[in-house]
Amino acid sequence: MSLGIVFLSEVFGTAMLTLLGCGVVANVALKGTKGNSGGFLMVTWGWGIAVFAGVFVAAKSGAHLNPAVTLGLLVKQSKEYAPGVPVDVASTFTYFGGEVLGAFLGAVLCWVAYKQHFDAEPVEANKLATFSTGPAIRSVPWNLLTEVIGTFVLVFVILTFGGTPQQLGPLAVALLVVGIGVSLGGPTGYAINPARDLGPRIAHAILPIKGKGSSDWAYSWIPVVGPLVGGSLAGLVAFWVPAIMPAIAG
Repeated sequence: MSLGIVFLSEVFGTAMLTLLGCGVVANVALKGTKGNSGGFLMVTWGWGIAVFAGVFVAAKSGAHLNPAVTLGLLVKQSKEYAPGVPVDVASTFTYFGGEVLGAFLGAVLCWVAYKQHFDAEPVEANKLATFSTGPAIRSVPWNLLTEVIGTFVLVFVILTFGGTPQQLGPLAVALLVVGIGVSLGGPTGYAINPARDLGPRIAHAILPIKGKGSSDWAYSWIPVVGPLVGGSLAGLVAFWVPAIMPAIAG
């Protein structure tokens, strides 16, 4: 498979992910929408369905949709990112680029869909929350640790799914994302994906959103670094556990 196909697959898949994911947050957070004040549970299910749709759209490239997943596969020493896509520097950065660009484009489309509600919303924080995550209680070490843990769960379980007879499917990943959201999403809003947070945050900074306020760049590194660390740790554990299990059992 050509890297051009990989790139476009990840762009379209991640754009679908963030269009629907940011869209459900907009529906809950922005003034005058039909889903206003629908609650966090509505958000978690909306993101799960967004992942479900994104995985289908990006099936050709293996539907990483997330640099933490790509990095987890790299650290696990996988030979391919998807059938016919070897793990190397060029393919790694192709995935990263497609994921971030797709996340940016999906967020832009979300803004277009909710333009009137963005204009009507008086609270700056609600507008930013549509695009990117933020902590319930701001604390750098604890917020970072939460993102590490949540992403570790995501990537480790995905890598484990890959070794089961059923193989990995869109519904399984969607339900996993819902589960992480309702269980671990409370402290930070569970970015668990650097592209999902960074791409839309860039869109928030660039777009002419009425009364948008700050893009909170001081916090922005946490939903990037935390998931990358969590994905790397998941890859390490997924690599070493099969090797040590026979010794433990014996």
